Amino acid sequence: MKVSVIGEIHSSGWEILNKSNFEVFEINNFEPNNLKEELKNVDGILLRTSKLDENVLSHCKNLKIIARHGVGYDNIDYNYLNKNKIALTITGTSNAVTVAEYVLTAFLSLARKIELSDKLVKTGKFKEKKTLPDFFEIYQKKILICGFGRIGKAVAKRCLGFEAKVYVYDPFVNDKEILKANCIPIEKNEGLKTADYITLHLPLKQNTRNFISTKEFDDIKNTAIIVNASRGGIINEEALIVALKNNQIQAAALDVFEKEPPIENHPIYSFNNVLLSPHNSALTLECRERMSIEAASSIVNYLTDKKKLNLDNLINKEHLEI
Repeated sequence: MKVSVIGEIHSSGWEILNKSNFEVFEINNFEPNNLKEELKNVDGILLRTSKLDENVLSHCKNLKIIARHGVGYDNIDYNYLNKNKIALTITGTSNAVTVAEYVLTAFLSLARKIELSDKLVKTGKFKEKKTLPDFFEIYQKKILICGFGRIGKAVAKRCLGFEAKVYVYDPFVNDKEILKANCIPIEKNEGLKTADYITLHLPLKQNTRNFISTKEFDDIKNTAIIVNASRGGIINEEALIVALKNNQIQAAALDVFEKEPPIENHPIYSFNNVLLSPHNSALTLECRERMSIEAASSIVNYLTDKKKLNLDNLINKEHLEI
């Protein structure tokens, strides 16, 4: 069998693939015409962030599984996979802690305005600390988590360590499960009005695109901090820029963008109270290793012994014969 790795992965994942009896090769040219040629005979694909639409996938006549190196799969034609009974797995147990740590880092950095204090000392203005703006704590503040999957739960656990009051909006999670995690279930609008800190952990779908837009910013406290480490498009960027200009929120952090990479001279770059990162909140060394192992194991297990497969990571199991 042939397996392709599209993009770079940690050596631990390669070790697992190389121990199999597969022919394994890496692709770093992501142009559609190259992918069509390189992938036409593969049985499995380990995929980073490249796009695999029907135009490419229709040339993959032997394809049985795509193992996504991560948890999002909006870069894959999901309907095509289902129609053709091709398995799709994610690395669901690898990155929850990593993204949760990013969220807390963003909360603390924006609330404490650490970079301003750092700059003050480094520019010889130590005694001018009274010129710094107010900064704030997480202690006993109200935090809204939108989306209570693995990442949302990991964020909640860490916020509770700060003795914050944690609210959860997730219409697909039973209130009892939220209460069991020592959090408080709340409706979206009420949560937005209540929260001092907001963090988003939703998949990008038709009903979640523009989840936070003009109407929502009208409800959010002007002292609130909002973080998006899920998918670009969950927050409407034009509405966010207007909200920042009008001081409708205190600050924001974006790890994801509607278009990646974002356009040159994006207006979001001009704000001092915005923290930006290049969609790498889950890319600590430890997490990259875990994701490579989990994705590689999914391919090996699916192609050789499905009994060993972690079914929680198999996204489209209802479309497969397992």
